[in-house]
Amino acid sequence: MAKLNIDRQESEFLNDAIAHWEKHRLIDATQAGKLRDSYEIKGFDWMRLAKYSIWVALFCGAIAIGSLIVDDAVINWIKQLYDTPDIVIAILSGAMAAGLFYIGRRREKLYPEKIFSNEAVIFTGVLFTACCIAYLGKTFDNRSGHYSLLFLVSVFVYGFLARRMSSRLIWLFALVSLGSWFGTETGYQTNWAMYFLGMNYPLRFVLFGLLLVGACHLMKGRKWFAYFWELTYVVGMLYLFMSLWLLSIFGNYGSLDVWWQIKQISLFYWGIIAVVVAGVFMLYGLKYKDVVAREFGITFLIIFLYTKYFEYFWENTNKTLFFSILALSFWLVGRKAEKIWNINTKPQSLPEE
Repeated sequence: MAKLNIDRQESEFLNDAIAHWEKHRLIDATQAGKLRDSYEIKGFDWMRLAKYSIWVALFCGAIAIGSLIVDDAVINWIKQLYDTPDIVIAILSGAMAAGLFYIGRRREKLYPEKIFSNEAVIFTGVLFTACCIAYLGKTFDNRSGHYSLLFLVSVFVYGFLARRMSSRLIWLFALVSLGSWFGTETGYQTNWAMYFLGMNYPLRFVLFGLLLVGACHLMKGRKWFAYFWELTYVVGMLYLFMSLWLLSIFGNYGSLDVWWQIKQISLFYWGIIAVVVAGVFMLYGLKYKDVVAREFGITFLIIFLYTKYFEYFWENTNKTLFFSILALSFWLVGRKAEKIWNINTKPQSLPEE
């Protein structure tokens, strides 16, 4: 029987689990030995190398295209194509996107092991889809400046393609387009003023992130959404916590000129709110074993604390004292987490036979 090839971290987890089962007599020594012999630590992570190589190749390809465009001969050729109708460019881009999606889909069936190569083809198709939508927008533009509608169209197009092709990569673009639509639509509705319902952009996206995270929890049991649930949850948390971080720095000010004139200490309450939100998500994740909430809560709690430290105390506070306070704080958090873990993992008494 071929052994399961896993990395070192997974191996340590399985070793601890088997030792726990053996200690509490859920399995005997023979079964424990068979389980330990059923897997081995894999060597070099070729899959990760493939992933990074493909993305570097795409990045270098983009640079190569950019360098080509800068070339004088290419610029003169582009000038000759300047009068090409927008609808023609849209149709050509749509045809290219359709062809790339077909090739990507076919490659997934023929070569399912070539994950990142297939994703690269689909990613290129996504870019051509964006180009198609943009030039369709230019074709039917009535000079209203309401280009947020293009992002809304992108949400539905990418959402449909993602479900049709079962592609998390395309679903990611749908979520990015959704955030882009929200930002540009709120700007358009206020004629690009600084505030929408009294909120600047970071505060708006805090609300947007909360709505997206809330929607994830409401739709968690939906079968059709299960494939995209975790990605949507992570993106919603990114919107929420990145916006909270910006809000803790800039407050609810819509202009950098006004922000430069105020003292940073006057925005301390936004930092407190950000820390409280991160702490709540961290404790929620620890209590209910929600890995995403726990990791985001812990990570951004540290980011928020260090941000406030560098804003307020770096020049005037004794470094030893500050880091001692941080060490004590996180030690208390660790003790609390350890207590919750012990409660949740305490072995249940077996019924008497």
